[in-house]
Amino acid sequence: MAESNQAAAQSPPAHVQLIQMGMGGAVANIVHIAAKLGLADHLADRPKTAVELAGPSALHAPSLHRLMRTLASLGLLTEGDQLRFSLTELGEALKSDAPGSARSTLLMTGSSWAASGFAHFLHSLQTGRTGFEKAQGMPFFDYLAQHPEAASVFSEAMVGLHGAEPPAVAAAYDFSKFRTIVDVGGASGNMLAAVLGRYKEPRGLLFDRPHVVVDAEKLLKAHGLMGRVTVEAGDFFQSVPSGGDAYVLSHILHDWNDDQSLTILGHCRKAMRPDGRLLVVEMVLPLGDAPHPGKILDMVMLALVGGQERTEAEYASLLHKAGFRLSRVVATQSPVSVVEAVLA
Repeated sequence: MAESNQAAAQSPPAHVQLIQMGMGGAVANIVHIAAKLGLADHLADRPKTAVELAGPSALHAPSLHRLMRTLASLGLLTEGDQLRFSLTELGEALKSDAPGSARSTLLMTGSSWAASGFAHFLHSLQTGRTGFEKAQGMPFFDYLAQHPEAASVFSEAMVGLHGAEPPAVAAAYDFSKFRTIVDVGGASGNMLAAVLGRYKEPRGLLFDRPHVVVDAEKLLKAHGLMGRVTVEAGDFFQSVPSGGDAYVLSHILHDWNDDQSLTILGHCRKAMRPDGRLLVVEMVLPLGDAPHPGKILDMVMLALVGGQERTEAEYASLLHKAGFRLSRVVATQSPVSVVEAVLA
């Protein structure tokens, strides 16, 4: 009882906690602008002052110094002699070539086009439609199709947001029994690369829209997998390549409402072998008050994309309507699980 009282005493008052949540947006904007300015790249070779950086970047030196001082307080930079700032270990992760794609992720999350969805979040809550479509006049993925630069940033950001998931999925689920794994909506091939890197026998087929798979060759070459993967462009709302033993839908169904998801699942069902497996990789929401990153992501889906995160029961119901039977849910050492389904 004494330990419980001590822990409660150390927690900030409720109003302070709420204010801290509200101030999170300011921190997000600060690290976004650091990413946009490429500060980590500019400081990669040696410590510099704001004056040294301001000229080439066409920035106001005193204001830039204030930004760098704040970034130092957040742990990205450290201030040395003569007002020179250098990168910390945390700041090193913000370099454009650093593993983990943090810079690309911050460029997306802080972009004006992504933020526009939450600017109209009330509209989403009133209508069930995305704030993004109200702001931009078109659905999220149509916007990306018309803005290739944003689409590339989005693909890289997905690696940053979900980078720990592919190896965790490959470790938790046994893919060795499959001959051909079809990654439906597989983007740059990050999931497929992790699976094929761990299992040497299967071949892969990467399937996504033409403006998305343009980034796949670079990633697959880096993993030495071009000889084992076929890249095919298409639209999973029209059809899905046939003949695979396993069909992977990684962070696909959460992008769409139930009716749209049923269309995608219907094409997968038509394409699958009778003994095939459907593997839905998603953040399966826990019941009750348990915190989970998927519950925050669910709000992002509501504001930007129009899809939703789901519980195990909701996935079972959705799969049943599409002619599948949920056979098991395999947890991983990451926020996602593998929802395995077979033909009903």
